[in-house]
Amino acid sequence: MVTGRENRQVNICFHGIGRLQAEREPGEAQYWISLKQFQHLLDILVNRPEVAISFDDGNRSDVDVALPSLLERGLQATFFPIAGRLSDPRSLAPAALRELLDAGMAVGTHGMWHRPWRRLTAAETREEFDQAREEISEAAGQPVTRAAVPLGQYDRKALAQLRRRRYTEVNTSDRRLARPGAWLQPRFSVRADETPQTLEASVAAANAPVMRVRNSVVGLLKRLR
Repeated sequence: MVTGRENRQVNICFHGIGRLQAEREPGEAQYWISLKQFQHLLDILVNRPEVAISFDDGNRSDVDVALPSLLERGLQATFFPIAGRLSDPRSLAPAALRELLDAGMAVGTHGMWHRPWRRLTAAETREEFDQAREEISEAAGQPVTRAAVPLGQYDRKALAQLRRRRYTEVNTSDRRLARPGAWLQPRFSVRADETPQTLEASVAAANAPVMRVRNSVVGLLKRLR
């Protein structure tokens, strides 16, 4: 990916790979891509040190399909499962989380129920930020300190609660460039119709001066609301 700046990072986020049996929520299918698409994109990302790869939702394809493809190319990634789906046969089980870690991958939390992190009640906040992290940490066999925002929806209160709980990194879906080491990490989510060309175009557009200003304003508004 061309960033035009040495201090910029491009975060690429995948969801499901292969054929989706049935949507668990509206719109899920648009984030599932074919194995051929996935491997083609990975081939483009090899030897791109400015690119960081992650996976949301904790679909079973993460370990069945994505992991072998990553290892073949010497790539690393972070996986963000949904705690409430750990017992779902279509999702990652505790043993699968440990398999990812044993292979050199990282694991974070995507919350408990894949609900928006906006206007959460006190009970929902504890469930999403405390209980989910505890369950994923126990399943993985090690502490979890990184989070990914479900559905790209968050507000100032959610970010404050995440900071209070000492999460070390929060990943969003804001489709803009990131700063390496920053606490808030925007990402580009790969969609069903994505190609290397469209992904490259999205990154290039986000790097244009006018878009950097626009995206900064959008991000600021999300953090302030």
